[in-house]
Amino acid sequence: MVKFLLWCILFILCWPVALLALILYPLTWLILLPFRIVGIAVDGVLDLIGSIIRLPARLLQKI
Repeated sequence: MVKFLLWCILFILCWPVALLALILYPLTWLILLPFRIVGIAVDGVLDLIGSIIRLPARLLQKI
């Protein structure tokens, strides 16, 4: 909702820039989507490695 209100203010102040932002926002979202997917995958791999490293300590803690 805040983004929409900011866009409305920008539209009132400078409508060409607001229309350009309206057109470019989906394109930038599509361009950045693969980087988000890679970030999620890297985060998952790092969590898995951290869990594997901490596994012996968790097993010894339960003894």
